[in-house]
Amino acid sequence: MLDTASVLWALAALLLASIVKWRMSPLHAVPTVGSSSLPILSYFAGRKFMQNGRRLLQEGYKKYYGSVFKVAMSDQWIYVVSGPSLVEEIRSWRDDELSLAEVFSQTLQLELVMGTKATKHQYHVDLVKNELTHNIRVILPDVIDELSLAVPEHIPTKGSEWTKVHVLTTMQKVVARASSRVFVGLPACRNQEYLDYAISYTIDLMNDGKVFQKFPWIFKPVVALLFSNARKTLRKSVPILKPMIDERKAMMAKWGDDWQDKPSDLLQWILDIAVPEKETDFDIAARLMSINLASIHTTSMSVTIALFLLAQNPEYIEPLRAEIRSVIEEEGWTKAAFGRMWKVDSFLKEILRHWNLGTVTLLRRALKDIKLRDGTVIPRDTMIVAATDATHNDGAVYDGADHFDPFRFARMREAEGEATKHQLVHTSVKYMPFGHGRHACPGRFFVANEIKSLLSYLLLNYDIKLSDDGPWTPSYYGLDIIPPLGSLLFKKRENSVHYEAA
Repeated sequence: MLDTASVLWALAALLLASIVKWRMSPLHAVPTVGSSSLPILSYFAGRKFMQNGRRLLQEGYKKYYGSVFKVAMSDQWIYVVSGPSLVEEIRSWRDDELSLAEVFSQTLQLELVMGTKATKHQYHVDLVKNELTHNIRVILPDVIDELSLAVPEHIPTKGSEWTKVHVLTTMQKVVARASSRVFVGLPACRNQEYLDYAISYTIDLMNDGKVFQKFPWIFKPVVALLFSNARKTLRKSVPILKPMIDERKAMMAKWGDDWQDKPSDLLQWILDIAVPEKETDFDIAARLMSINLASIHTTSMSVTIALFLLAQNPEYIEPLRAEIRSVIEEEGWTKAAFGRMWKVDSFLKEILRHWNLGTVTLLRRALKDIKLRDGTVIPRDTMIVAATDATHNDGAVYDGADHFDPFRFARMREAEGEATKHQLVHTSVKYMPFGHGRHACPGRFFVANEIKSLLSYLLLNYDIKLSDDGPWTPSYYGLDIIPPLGSLLFKKRENSVHYEAA
């Protein structure tokens, strides 16, 4: 039986070995912000980061601008880069060296949640980048038509009375309807059971990520298998989707290329690839739900923040409303109309500049040891990110960066040759809420038009003001912003504008 002295010597040897390994690791050469990088102590620093992440990232940005620093999460170290040169370098590495897909696969345990096919062969992302984006002009009338039905259902105002509405949950329901009109078509987009699962999957996967963060990497797969709510929700959604999948498969088998009224929606685009590949209904559902997640999360969060800002700053409303009314009277509810709404575009872009939905973007995981041009070594299996929020709020990058200026980008577009450079969907080393480069969010063009459609419809048809819940005070948890969780008051405008297809 081991005596106490032997146990103590063994523990001391283990600790010494950990310190030696730490000293020899490339991690030791990179400056640490917010904590010590000593083993064990860094775990507790990761807990601290969840409460003070934004402040620590801004501190590191100012202290190590143009180079690399690291911060501790509860489950891993994150390398953070800043400055145009490093941002461009990170985005230029090949996918088999620095991988975006592996970040989400590992962090959210997607292979266990969604299955191997939807995780490893993400052709649904290419469908968004190509088919969905190229067909925005054609599908936008369907989106707006669905909004014109869904908004009054979920904001049930009565006459001149003010109605209290919980904004985030309401926007999730409305956006799920509008997106599903394009993703699965009629009548499935109004199937409440399907919509509930689409929204639940979005919320569950985000919450799963927060749970997984609390566990070391070795335990994450077990936790995902036992406790992932997103995995359970996805499985429950399959029986709801199965009848529409079976119907589409039967028509494909019967008519082949001669199917005259073949749907042109995301589900059909997926089936055109999935059926020859003999994918299961679960694989198809996983692809569909992953696209739902991106659309519902980004659009509902952005519009919720926009509405609270408008309620808190009512002087912004009339300039936006006047522009929307003027352009729609001339162009109708079209893609061309939304392209002419410079003030609306600027307002939304400024929201994502000043209050990013996440403090970092350009997320990558090193698939092998990577040596940057400045000599910094990124060890294999380490995550590296760009300090997006700190960049956006840097006075050297944007004049008056700490001030929310709703029409900042509209004024910038008035300069010669600048009309397209400062649009909401345009990315650069100075503006990265959608990422930057070839892996910039492929759905941002659709999402931008969806957000403008919804905000335009709301401003033309409703007055809004703060409720007794009070204003929104921005706060962050870890790497993410906490959206407004309260309610606003809505009242139907007397001279409301009804949608008419162009």
